[in-house]
Amino acid sequence: MAFSLTWLPDVLINAGLKVALSPGWESRGHGEMSEVRGVICHHTATPGKNSGNMPTLKTLIVGRPDLSGPLAQLGLGRDGTYYIVAAGRCFHAGAGEWQGTTSGNSHFIGIEAENTGGHDDTPWPAIQLEAYHRGVAAILNHIGKDASSCAGHKEYALPKGRKSDPDFDMDTFRVAVTDILNGTAPAPALIPSVTPATASKPARATLRRGLDNNPELVKIVQTRLGLTADGNLGPKTEAAIRAFQKAHDMVPDGIVGPKTWQAIAP
Repeated sequence: MAFSLTWLPDVLINAGLKVALSPGWESRGHGEMSEVRGVICHHTATPGKNSGNMPTLKTLIVGRPDLSGPLAQLGLGRDGTYYIVAAGRCFHAGAGEWQGTTSGNSHFIGIEAENTGGHDDTPWPAIQLEAYHRGVAAILNHIGKDASSCAGHKEYALPKGRKSDPDFDMDTFRVAVTDILNGTAPAPALIPSVTPATASKPARATLRRGLDNNPELVKIVQTRLGLTADGNLGPKTEAAIRAFQKAHDMVPDGIVGPKTWQAIAP
């Protein structure tokens, strides 16, 4: 059974953000969410700045010895990719209160951003922080809320001082989210729609499931991946692209952009 937050990927993609789906995310959760009233921001506080883009993903899915997963609906990698973990309720909030709501797990979407929370991981990568702002803004816009409905875990958690994440200033964060909601923030750096032409190869459009893709370009990808070249970028082709990306140490987002084009058809 799919839970109610299946709108999350589309909302983030429509905001120009990169999204990677974890298998089974639609039916993952500790039951159904109640009314979504906002977002709680976290950082993972796991060690290993140099251990990868989203090394905490497995933990977010399966949990810890003291707490079963899923632990958040979304993980945010260092390169700004959103990993969709669950469409149901997640154990991320614990005891606390924000704007009169005390049942955080039932009413707030949790975002766990990959960061150690230490001096070794400051400042945050600009691309990750930008994606954090824009992802929160996209979710709040979808549910009809303003930036005041976004709380840091350190602000929500009770007793006060129980949590310290995220380690950036939340008032400054909410100002950035407000600017995006009001349309006054600078335009984001979107995924390129076309890979530029070179002397040896023509320009190639970015391919992604759900777009009006060029069938001939899709056939090139399918042929290189050993699939039937029917020109349709459906779920089977997307899964093969993700597997290829993972095998080549790329973010498995299923999007054939410049880096993936270079690896599949150099």
